[in-house]
Amino acid sequence: MRIAPTITSLKLSVFATMLCMAAQLTTAYAESDIPTPAVKEWTFLIYLNGNNNLDSFGKLNINQMEEVGSTADVNVVVQWASLKNKKTQRLYVVKDNDTQKVTSPVVDNAGNVDMGDWHSVVEFVKWGVAHYPAKHYFIDIWDHGSGWHAIRNRSGVRSDFNITDISWDDNTGNSITTQQLGQALVESAKVIGHKVDLYASDACLMAMAEVADEVSDAVSIYAGSEEVEPGAGWPYQTFLKKWAAKPKSTPAEVATYLTEEYVASYNGGVNGTQDVTFSAFDLDKMGSFDTAVSSFGNDLKKLDSAARGKVVQAGTNAQRFTFDDYADLPDFLSNLDNANIGGLSRDMTQGVRTAINQFVIANGNTGSMNHALGLSIWLPGSISAYNSYSDRYGKLKFHSKTKWGETLHALLQ
Repeated sequence: MRIAPTITSLKLSVFATMLCMAAQLTTAYAESDIPTPAVKEWTFLIYLNGNNNLDSFGKLNINQMEEVGSTADVNVVVQWASLKNKKTQRLYVVKDNDTQKVTSPVVDNAGNVDMGDWHSVVEFVKWGVAHYPAKHYFIDIWDHGSGWHAIRNRSGVRSDFNITDISWDDNTGNSITTQQLGQALVESAKVIGHKVDLYASDACLMAMAEVADEVSDAVSIYAGSEEVEPGAGWPYQTFLKKWAAKPKSTPAEVATYLTEEYVASYNGGVNGTQDVTFSAFDLDKMGSFDTAVSSFGNDLKKLDSAARGKVVQAGTNAQRFTFDDYADLPDFLSNLDNANIGGLSRDMTQGVRTAINQFVIANGNTGSMNHALGLSIWLPGSISAYNSYSDRYGKLKFHSKTKWGETLHALLQ
């Protein structure tokens, strides 16, 4: 979701424009002037959607990237859509000493791109793979996010229910749904020739079982935040610095660096002090996790009415996030273990806990988020909340594999 101010633009005279064009010759190059590198260890593709009120933070984050820039082993490439600039440009990020101005060369003018269209993600990946080949690829979608479903009607955020999931483009009114994100990454994996090594969302509320499962066929390591992200998002400068020092790191190691640096940045670090969460998942363990959740759900459905009511209460008391129907799954399991619910033993929750321990490979939190243990799940507290999203939930891969929606219905009715 992230929170941001608005910005304006200015007009140049003909003479000033000529001077500006002359000055740009030192930093803005034609794509042919930047040599296509040999295959590097990594290419980091940032799909930065500033076509909304986060626009100013896009410039901030690119300037942070420029504190490190691309290296001999890591390409840093951005597709930058800006509401202020009214255009979409592709940048090859290079190091500079100017923290206020983006100086990285524009290597492609992409035109008027709908950043809320999942096909645009695939086109960017195709272009990035063709121009900056690498052994490993990290795809980052940067923008507002709302987990697997539409943003709720909240004062000061948005009032419509058409904006959903991730990458909201105010110019078109479009966004990328969870199912479409899965499609985009499947197609991206085909372009790359293997699974996307690492995918992460620089967006809110995306560290969910439901979202991870939707992309699990196409991604090896997944990362994101259970809670909303502050407007400044990731600390690209500290993250890239750590990564650049160890460029041959595995996808899991890169995701761990990101988790550590993100949490540290909001724990008195470069981004101050705020309540945040971040975690990373090994999607190769998704199948085992789904099996454990399915078995656990079957056990819950067998409970009597009184016991089911206690399960719902344990869920209500679990760590919740800005969307109060999203809850931390490990914390929910801990509550169940401590509730002494008739018919529900610790053995029944242990299978899921064991699966989570293998699935969540990195996790961190600050402040009041101390019960955010890495993985959120849909856990509505009433049948009316369930009914508002049940039809769409039934179409998610996570439900089709685990029948979690049926478990919720049995608990809440």
